[in-house]
Amino acid sequence: MKRVSLPEQATMLPLLGRWLMLSAVVGGLVGSASALFLWTLDWATNVQTTHEVMLAFLPVAGLVVGWVYHRIGKDVEGGNNLLIDEIHDPKKIVPKRMAVLVFAGTIVTHLFGGSAGREGTAVQMGGALADQVTHRLKLGKDDRRILLMAGISAGFASVFGTPLAGAIFGLEVLAIGRLRYDALLPCVLSGIMADEVTRHWGIHHTVYAIPFVPHLDVAGLLSVAVAGICFGIVGMLFANTTHALSAAFKKTIAYPPLRLFVGGAIVAVAAYVLHARAYLGLGIPTIQAAFDHPLPAYDFAGKFAFTTMTLASGFKGGEVTPLFYMGATLGNALGYVLPLPFPVLAGMGFVAVFAGAANTPLASTVMAMELFGPEMGVYAGMACVIAYLFSGHTGIYRAQRVGHAKHVAWPEGIRLADLPAQRRAERASASAAD
Repeated sequence: MKRVSLPEQATMLPLLGRWLMLSAVVGGLVGSASALFLWTLDWATNVQTTHEVMLAFLPVAGLVVGWVYHRIGKDVEGGNNLLIDEIHDPKKIVPKRMAVLVFAGTIVTHLFGGSAGREGTAVQMGGALADQVTHRLKLGKDDRRILLMAGISAGFASVFGTPLAGAIFGLEVLAIGRLRYDALLPCVLSGIMADEVTRHWGIHHTVYAIPFVPHLDVAGLLSVAVAGICFGIVGMLFANTTHALSAAFKKTIAYPPLRLFVGGAIVAVAAYVLHARAYLGLGIPTIQAAFDHPLPAYDFAGKFAFTTMTLASGFKGGEVTPLFYMGATLGNALGYVLPLPFPVLAGMGFVAVFAGAANTPLASTVMAMELFGPEMGVYAGMACVIAYLFSGHTGIYRAQRVGHAKHVAWPEGIRLADLPAQRRAERASASAAD
């Protein structure tokens, strides 16, 4: 009997149905978790901003968070890097307590005035919840890897209200210069569903408006190039400074909870002495102001300093919203010298500093179009790509791999964390040859 082969499209239907079901589960779980997180974060922010005395207790709060992680959270301390490593080299199920600990730790950070974001928390919750689904359904290694990526996409999409950018982020964040298209469908479905669920729970995301985007001319093109270089360098400096300061804390202070106490004390004292409370927390009001009127040119540096100290000492939270702050205020400052409207420069910086620091130019470009409108696509796309190139082979996620190097022939698959050792080995080899 002759075997009848089905059209390729027919064989795709079961696959589509399967990932629709799995993505609905992941999107529902992550979207609900993000809604609860964002609601709680708003509460913590309101309490902190209306009760200035809370900042005085930041060192003690850090000590408590550090002690909890030291006692029961050592295996999830890696955060986003743990998820990236697990996708590249699967070893064991991500513990459920990652979601609980990072949720509570981030709320404490914001309640007492630390300068941090929210993306890291949402992504870690998304990855941890997605991995519990893989464990319950006993999915294979390849499906587990894909569902972890979908969980990352769902977390990013739901916390910022950018479903397509979230989908691409889950594909792009794993390796420089390479995307995993086998996970495209689950990441898109999970990102969209998680965002819809979060909105269904009544969560409203911040709206940013750019009233006028000029036609791109030669002067505008040159301005975008200059701005993109600045954004990429700031993204690189933020990543390198945070990693170097974290290493210095670990080398100087052996007991992990004490690092948070010291870091919290430095942040609290500096905020009081310098009257710099605007650099604490998420900083959403300042980000919005960057689109409305000129700001002091040093605002991005203030947020840079407070965020690196907060995160390097061990407080929980993400890097992305502070990067949005730095980018928007740096773009605003460049409006003093570049012939582009400062709201356009603020919008470019908002996404491009993040693109350089996270090595995610495509997700950042799509995010700009989702947040600011499609007319910002050309400006944001160029700024993000240039920032990505000029940030070099570094980034906030040290577990990222080199898939296709930007402009230096690094070994394929090497982790960003291992590049310094690779550089030292190459210099030693060159010296020996001489």
